[in-house]
Parts: sequence; structure tokens; C-alpha cells
Amino acid sequence: MGLALLTTACSGPAPATSWQGSPAPGSAAGASPSQSPTPTGRPVHVRLYERDGSTYGVGMPIIAYISARITDAKAFVAATKVTVNGTAADGAWFFEKSAIYKGYPLEAHYRLSDYWPAHAAIRMDLPIKGQSAGPDLVFDNSLTLDMSTGAANISRIDGRTERMVVTSDGKQVFNFPVSLGKASTPTFGGVKVVMEKHRVQRMTGPGYDLQVPFSVRVTNSGEFIHAASWNGGNIGQRSTSHGCTNLNESDAQHFFAFANIGDVAVYTNTGGPTMPSWDGYGDWNLPWSTWQSGGQVHTS
Repeated sequence: MGLALLTTACSGPAPATSWQGSPAPGSAAGASPSQSPTPTGRPVHVRLYERDGSTYGVGMPIIAYISARITDAKAFVAATKVTVNGTAADGAWFFEKSAIYKGYPLEAHYRLSDYWPAHAAIRMDLPIKGQSAGPDLVFDNSLTLDMSTGAANISRIDGRTERMVVTSDGKQVFNFPVSLGKASTPTFGGVKVVMEKHRVQRMTGPGYDLQVPFSVRVTNSGEFIHAASWNGGNIGQRSTSHGCTNLNESDAQHFFAFANIGDVAVYTNTGGPTMPSWDGYGDWNLPWSTWQSGGQVHTS
């Protein structure tokens, strides 16, 4: 049932597999001289999705991609130091199978119990070089990250009212009519996070092959918030899409210009199941107690 639901979305291609940015020597991939013991096992490399100096929405987890299926993350977790505006953060890592990156079969997401504060400076230090990742596995690099959050942009999409209300730092900026997924291809409920933006996105599926303007991705499996001029008679009236959030073209253009990677979209009354945590950045759909357990790798 889950797989069938996943394939009923708008079916754009998987997210781009290029990194946001390669860690620069001395920063994201730079190791402190004091953290350079000789490895005693197979090397495990870690890369970050986020780029130093970049700004993200308040729902964006810190994402680390790991080059092997590690079996022990205790040293990884113990080494992690995150501050928000200079104050130590009380967050946690959750480990899961990587959805798209070849050569990095595992990914770890770090978040707090609630969204990041808006307009915040976030610093992460991860001095793991030479630390154990399980029997015969050793991390081969250390990382740092300095990033920021922008405004708290929250979109609330309600399948009962067929409306999308968007706020920024608590103030309403948009109230758009929408059309969500029909009963046979329902839109996922729950909390989603903006992953990518494409001015034109090719979408294909049974009976359609379209170049869709102003497309904002919110799941790996193909859900977007996008313009749908062909569905104008239903937008604001009823849900008839293949799973995506259909907007009138002028509204989609405004939202496309407004949205940032990491912004939050909360879906209610969609008729579909809750978005799985692994189908993009569905991290907020897991209870905090579950998140603290660490997922697929032992963290304590």
C-alpha cells in the first residue's frame, strides 16, 4: 500500500543528486590537527548537505551523508556540538537509509524538539576523525558548519477548505485556493519541508507528460506545490490532482519567489496517510521520543 501511494504523486524525477556544496578545506572537511589519529579500520567519510554561510528555513534539519552503513554512532553523537546564537542546542541525530545518494548509503538528520528559531545563527562542530563507527570502521574526517535561518515561513494546507494559508514570522502573507490529490492518489498529510525549487519541472505519469512552471518540491516521491493552469476549475473547489498541491499560476509564481529551502508546509485533512519521515525531510512527523532513539544506528 505504501509503495502504491508513493508512486501516485506528480512523478517528477528524483531530487538532484549533486551536493549543495563541497566542504572547503579547513571548514566543512577540514580536520583539526588534534583530531588526526591513525585510522585502524575501514575509513568512513561524512559529507554535509548544507553549505557554510547559507540561509535555510526553520524546518531544515542538518543532514550528514555517510559513506558506509555504520553500526555504532555513539562517538558521532558524543562529538556533536551545536549552538544557536551562541547557546548550546539540545538536539538529536536520527539515522536512516539514504534515499538517493549513491556511495552514501546512510544519512543522519539533526534537529531540535521543535523548529529552529527564526533569524538565528547556527554552528555545528563534529570532530569525529579517528573515532569509531563500529567494529573495523573509523571516521576519516571532521566537519564544521556555520549556517543561518531566515524568517519562520509556515504554510498550512487544508484539504477540507481547499486553502493554503502562508505566514512569515507569524504574519499572514498569502491565502491561496488549492486542489490536492484525489481519492485514488491522495496527498500525504503531516509536516513537509521545502526541498527544491524549479522554475520549470517535467512531470510524467499515466496519461500526462507536462512541463510544469513554478514547482516547489516537498517529497522525494514526487509531491510538489506548483502551478496547474489545466486544473483551474477545480482549484479552491475540490481535490483532483495526482497528489501535488495545485495552485493558480499567478499564486504559484508568488509562492515560488517567496519559498526558501527548509520552509515548513503543514498538511491536514488530505485523505492520505502521514508523509513517511524518509520521503524527503519528513523529520517532523516522528515524535521527539522516537527521534531521540536514533533510528537505524545505536546512539547510546
